[in-house]
Amino acid sequence: MTTNAAGRIGTIPSGTGTPASQHTSTGIRLHAPVPGWSIDADVVVVGSGVAGLTVALRCAAAGARVTVVTKAHLDDGSTRWAQGGIAAALGEGDTPAQHLADTLVAGAGLCDEPAVRALVTDGPDAVRRLIATGALFDTGDDGAILLAREGGHHRRRIAHAGGDATGAEVSRALIAAVRAAGAPAPRTQTAPGTASRSAPGQTARAQTAPETASQTAPGEAARTRTAPETASRSAPGEAARTQDGGRIELIENALVLDLLTDAEGRTAGVTLHVMGAGQRDGVGAVRARAVVLATGGMGQVYSATTNPSVSTGDGVALALRAGAEVSDLEFVQFHPTVLWLGPDAEGQQPLVSEAVRGEGAHLVDADGTRFMLGQHELAELAPRDIVAKAIMRRMRETGGAHMYLDARHFGAQMWQERFPTILAACRAHGIDPVTEPIPVAPAAHYASGGVRTDLRGHTTVPGLYACGEVACTGVHGANRLASNSLLEGLVFAERIAADITAHPAAPGEPVIPAPAGSPLLASEARYEVQRIMTAGAGVLRSAESLATAAGALERLHTAAVEAYDREGKTAEPCVETWEATNLALVARVLVAAARRREETRGCHWREDRPDRDDEQWRRHLVVRLTPYRTLAVRTTEGPEFGDDVRDDGTAAPGAPAHPAAPGGAAAPQHQPSASKELS
Repeated sequence: MTTNAAGRIGTIPSGTGTPASQHTSTGIRLHAPVPGWSIDADVVVVGSGVAGLTVALRCAAAGARVTVVTKAHLDDGSTRWAQGGIAAALGEGDTPAQHLADTLVAGAGLCDEPAVRALVTDGPDAVRRLIATGALFDTGDDGAILLAREGGHHRRRIAHAGGDATGAEVSRALIAAVRAAGAPAPRTQTAPGTASRSAPGQTARAQTAPETASQTAPGEAARTRTAPETASRSAPGEAARTQDGGRIELIENALVLDLLTDAEGRTAGVTLHVMGAGQRDGVGAVRARAVVLATGGMGQVYSATTNPSVSTGDGVALALRAGAEVSDLEFVQFHPTVLWLGPDAEGQQPLVSEAVRGEGAHLVDADGTRFMLGQHELAELAPRDIVAKAIMRRMRETGGAHMYLDARHFGAQMWQERFPTILAACRAHGIDPVTEPIPVAPAAHYASGGVRTDLRGHTTVPGLYACGEVACTGVHGANRLASNSLLEGLVFAERIAADITAHPAAPGEPVIPAPAGSPLLASEARYEVQRIMTAGAGVLRSAESLATAAGALERLHTAAVEAYDREGKTAEPCVETWEATNLALVARVLVAAARRREETRGCHWREDRPDRDDEQWRRHLVVRLTPYRTLAVRTTEGPEFGDDVRDDGTAAPGAPAHPAAPGGAAAPQHQPSASKELS
C-alpha cells in the first residue's frame, strides 16, 4: 500500500500492475474518500455476532492479532435478537443423524449434505465450548440443560437461555470473553482532517432502535444483572478501539466499505468509515492477511423485517464488488409468526418465537379454527416455509390481514418464566397473550443464501472468508431449520479460525485502484428499494411481480449511472448513501435469482409456478457481479456445491470443494453449467 508523506494511502492508477484478467475483483467500489489512516492486523473480522466474535476469540487464542469491526455497538447485531435457541443433539436418545435428517427435510432438497453433516457432527461440542466461554443456558433442577422443540424438529434439541433471550445471553458471554482479563478502557482515535457527522443511519433508525419502547430488548433484565461489559461501552458515535491483551482490537461504529487486495488479487484488508464525535471524513483501512465477513443478514431490503436496522446486506454487497460468488439469495425466509402491528408497519418488527408453538401454542383464524391441522404431520411445528404459506393462504381465503397465535392456555406463570421477552413486547403494543390471542403475520426474517463458501469458510476470493447469515455454506438449502442459525455461526466460525491458523496467508501490499465510475444512490433510495421488494419479491412472487421489481430496480441503478457518466454527479458519500447502494445491489441479485428459479421450493414461492420441479431446479443459482455491473448467473449440476470454491480461488483437479469435516465426507464434485449475463 503506497502512502504519501502525511501517511495517507495513495491510489494506483487503472491500467498499471497485473493484468485485469488475473484479478478477482470487479474493479467496482463504493464512491468514498481515499483512506486517511491505516492500522495492521493478522485477521480482520467484520461483524460482532456469534460468528464474528467466535472467529475473533479462536484466532486470538492461537496468537493472532485480530481487529473486529462492527457497525454500531458490539451487541447491536442480529445475534442479540435471537429468541428460540441453539439446536444440537445434546439430549438423551438424540443423535447428529436425526438432526441431519430434520435439516435435510426442512431444506427442501437443496441442502449440501456434507455441510449439514459438518454442522450436526461438530455442533454438540461447539455448544459445550460456548458454555465453557461463559454462556449460561436454562437448566432443570438436576442441572441438565433444558431442551425445547421447534418447528421441523422431531426431538427436543433446542438449548435456550433466559426463557426466550438466548441470543442476548450468547452475545453477553462472547462480548465478556472478548473484553475479559482486565482490558483497558476504550480509547478514541481521530482520523486526520475530520469533522462531525451523525452515527450510522441515525435518522432512519430512530424509530426502530432496540432501545425504543416499541421493541423490547431480549434479556434486558438478565443483561442488567450479568453484563458488566455495558459499563465500558463507548458513547454513541464514538470511534472506540479497545484492546484485549493486545490481541483483539475493537472498532465500533464503523461501516466497512470495500475489500483491499494485493496486485495478484489476494485479500489484503478492508476500507472502512468510522463514525464518531469530531469525525466526518473517517475513512481508513485495516491491512490484514485474512478478512472474515460476519456481517449478518439483509432483512432491511424489505419494509418490515425482524432484522435490526444495521442489517443492510453490506457483507454480500462488498463480496459481490470484490468478485466473490453468492448463491441462493432468492431463498429469504419469512418467519410465520411476527407480531402484526398494522398494515403500514415498517422497520424492525417484534418476533414471536417458534418456541411458543413448540410449547403448544395453536395457530387459528378469526373464527378460532386451527387451520394447520391436516396441512402437515407436525401441524404448527411444520417447517417455517410450510407454516408461512399456510398462513398466507388462510389470509387470502378469509380476507384477513393476519392470523392469530393462541397460547392463553399457558397461563400467566408460564408466560412470565418461559417467554418474558415476548410477553413484554406484546404488552408494549397493547396485547396481553395471557388473556387474548396474538395477531401474527409473516415478515422477512433470515437469508438462507449469501456469499458462497466451502466447509472451511473460503469464498471464491483468495483470503476472504464468510460465516454466519452473510454466508451460504449450503447448510440451509431452500429453507433454514429453526435454531440452526446460531449453531451454524459457531461451527463454521471455529472451522474458519482453524483454517486461518493452520494456513497463514502472505498477501502483498494492498493496492487501491482508482475509482471506476461507482455512483451512489441517494439515501431516500433505501425506502424505494424496500417498497419495490416488498411489493414484488416478498412472500408471494410471480413472473409479473418480479419483472416489475426488476424494472424498477434497474431504473434506480441506471439513473445513478447515467448521472455519474454524463455529469460526474453522485450522492454525497455517507453511511446512508452507502447503505442504500448496498441494499439496491443485493436487491438486484435477489430478484434476478428469483426470476430465474421457475418453481416453488422452500421459502421461494412462485404463484405462477406452484410446484416443486426437482428435474430442472434441484440445483443452486450462483451469481457474480461483472466489471460491467451486469450479473452473471449460472447453475450447479445438483444440490452439492461442487469443486470450485477454493482458498486459492481456483478449482484444483481431483480436489474436493469442501475439505473433509471431522467425521464427515467431502462433497461430490460437479462441473458448473455455463454462465448467462443478466443486466
